[in-house]
Amino acid sequence: MPNAARMVLPLTAAALATSASGGEMQVQLEIPRLRVAEYHNPYVAVWLENAAGKTVANLDVWYDVDLRGDDPRKWLPDMRTWWRRAGRTTDMPANGISGPTQPPGRYTLRFNEGSGPLPKLAAGSYVLRVEAAREVGGRELVSIPFQWPPAKPMTGTKSGSKELGTVRFSIQP
Repeated sequence: MPNAARMVLPLTAAALATSASGGEMQVQLEIPRLRVAEYHNPYVAVWLENAAGKTVANLDVWYDVDLRGDDPRKWLPDMRTWWRRAGRTTDMPANGISGPTQPPGRYTLRFNEGSGPLPKLAAGSYVLRVEAAREVGGRELVSIPFQWPPAKPMTGTKSGSKELGTVRFSIQP
């Protein structure tokens, strides 16, 4: 059974209709289907940074945990921004945040403040970052700024151009 703080769910109409409860962050991300000769599921990192650019939470990291004959962590540095800011100091696998790569599709990640990978956040400016890197492919980073705590429900949307599709972020006060 998956850890309740780290739920990776295919995005469905029911998931879209469910609003976040108080203290909940929801990240909906899309991995587009690419028509390429050699396709590999991307490595994906989802994390939060404060206004100074310091990582305050690694929320999720997808990588090839079953890579045969090689150390599956060897490709994590391909997510260059995440690696430089948080990855190189994170022991992988990390309980509650690391899991296998996912095929093309839409996914919903839910986090409750103060439990699992999402700590209690101090008031201030933050940025949600989602980075994807694919073997024999590209790398892409999507960033969505937000204020914490929100005065009212907040949503943000950014679209990638190749390795990531639409990333939607919502939080409730």
